[in-house]
Amino acid sequence: MKNMSRKFIKKVKLIEKAKSIKRTAINSIFLIKPGLILWLSLLYLTLSPFFLVFLGHHCWGLPLEKQLSGEIILQRLDANLTSDNKIIQATMTVHGRRTSRTFRMKSWIQGTEKAFTEYLDPPRERGTKMLKIEDKLWLYSPDTDRIIMISGHMLRQSVMGSDLSYEDLMEDPVLHNLYTAEIIEDTIYENQPCWVLKLTAKKQDVAYHEKKLWVDKEKYIALYEEWYAKGGKLLKTIIRQRVEKINNRWVPMEGIFKDVLKEGSGTEFKIEEITFNASIPEYIFSKANLRR
Repeated sequence: MKNMSRKFIKKVKLIEKAKSIKRTAINSIFLIKPGLILWLSLLYLTLSPFFLVFLGHHCWGLPLEKQLSGEIILQRLDANLTSDNKIIQATMTVHGRRTSRTFRMKSWIQGTEKAFTEYLDPPRERGTKMLKIEDKLWLYSPDTDRIIMISGHMLRQSVMGSDLSYEDLMEDPVLHNLYTAEIIEDTIYENQPCWVLKLTAKKQDVAYHEKKLWVDKEKYIALYEEWYAKGGKLLKTIIRQRVEKINNRWVPMEGIFKDVLKEGSGTEFKIEEITFNASIPEYIFSKANLRR
């Protein structure tokens, strides 16, 4: 009888021990589960698009050029060149088939909506002025003392005989407003590592359906551009040179704009002076200022 009682007590203890182990295991699972969920949640969030944007699209372990999309490169290029207000003094030399002519001008620019330009030289063109407000453009000629609104087919005319049209002046300078971008090539241009971006127009009513940009990987400047018609025909090219750093921005101080359908060797631009975030009186951007 004693032996049976001992066996029964031993069996009860084994059952209780098993239950205790089971309870411990269950409690452990419940303790681990919240920690596991938290860890998985953090892992998901840090790899989600939201956190990639928040952290500046940085992907650990990948080279920088592999992380950037064409859209991001285009936005950085726009950010480098656009500012609230700027004042520019520059020369424009038109290299025709036989002769060249040089113009000096000063421009006041407010964001992307307003611009005022006055020609300072040569004497024959001195006092000629242009005013751009949003999608409207006016030209003042001191010879006739008339203000003309440039619109319709007139927008395709050349500016002072240059390779630049009035339509080019009216295009939104913020490229990512008009185009989508993709990287089509990594290359070297003028000893500088570059991305080649292919830009495709978002809308049909743009002057150039496609553009190709050779973008400096360090400075986010398009060192060379090709502009194409909808049918794929090359229309114009831009070469930018002498890039300088001004107020933490990389600025191309010289460039050549070429209409490939026009005779001559292109139109050369040189910036003599540029001031970013300048204080500009509002009266500058008025039609009354054209006649001052």
